[in-house]
Amino acid sequence: MHFFIYIIIFISFFDLFSQLPIMSPFAESLGATPFITGLVVGMYSLSNTFGNIISGFLTDRKGPYYILITGLFATSFSLFLYQFASEQFGLLLIRFIHGLVAGLIVPAAFTYSANRTSHEKRGKGVALSGAFVGLAAIVGPATSGILASKKNEVFVLGMTGSIMLALSILSLVLLRKVAIERKEQDVSHHSVHSIFQKSGVIKSFAGAFFLMFSQGVLAYMLPLKVVHLGFDTKTSGFLLSTFGFVAILVFILPINRIFDRVKPIYTLTFGMSIMGVSMLLLGHTDSLNLLYIWMGLYGIGFAFLFPSINTLLIDSTEQSYRGKAYGYFYAFFSIGVVVGSSITGFLELDATSGFTMTGIILLIVSILTITWRK
Repeated sequence: MHFFIYIIIFISFFDLFSQLPIMSPFAESLGATPFITGLVVGMYSLSNTFGNIISGFLTDRKGPYYILITGLFATSFSLFLYQFASEQFGLLLIRFIHGLVAGLIVPAAFTYSANRTSHEKRGKGVALSGAFVGLAAIVGPATSGILASKKNEVFVLGMTGSIMLALSILSLVLLRKVAIERKEQDVSHHSVHSIFQKSGVIKSFAGAFFLMFSQGVLAYMLPLKVVHLGFDTKTSGFLLSTFGFVAILVFILPINRIFDRVKPIYTLTFGMSIMGVSMLLLGHTDSLNLLYIWMGLYGIGFAFLFPSINTLLIDSTEQSYRGKAYGYFYAFFSIGVVVGSSITGFLELDATSGFTMTGIILLIVSILTITWRK
């Protein structure tokens, strides 16, 4: 049943990543201004943040099964709404709904998985879930880009909605048999304030935020860097795929046992440091061959950081309030992407400055993470 949960995680992130190459052209085809187009793209992440937090609270109250089923069905129907979008403001509303209900899925799915995984195997478990996230990051944009060029954007979104609907029905049948019995505990002792007082939880949230902060900078700056060097956008896609493939290898090879044998705080620091170094190298390299190497290095850092922050969150929480913690965890994920791309754009940084700033930030945060005890 763990594999089925991984499939849900894959489809959820496939939905996210498949939107990347098609949403801007779709908004423009409806007559959206550049400003509204930006809002259309960012609206999903904004409402997704609220969806993540709501999912966390409801998961602790109702159990992950019911929230997961609700999120899957609601997201599938929200994807079908795109065929009714005829103007820019209608699209903006659909994006808000889509992001909000999609935000219910991931915290509930990861809570479901974490609560069913033994303590000794939790590191390997989150590493495997990371592999499915990485696979979605590779397959999603490529699939939607190809299908949209042959059909249109609405076809891609409707196809994803159909897959999500089929998955919803399967989940209704399969997950009910293994629904986790929630322990009747008084959750009033675990307020939001008390959760944010836990050192391990704070470090996990910080890792999630800065992981996606770097992703936002990478998505914004790497294409600019590649174009500046005289290559086309296809090269940017290959570079991003390189990081994804390397990350997946680390997730699925026997090296993933390290996440159960080494304390997550050490693998977290190592992963974030590697990502910081790779960012500095990306900013000061003009050779395409070296860029591939540095993106592979970034993939190694990503592969160490993602399971570490998940494992740290699991170790720092109890089942009675883990859903709430995961809700905030993925809210920081969504916010990180927006902040990363927005700050570099606001400061009008070039690729070299953007990568250098991010690399320095990641290295500083990694040092603070390993030295901060309380």
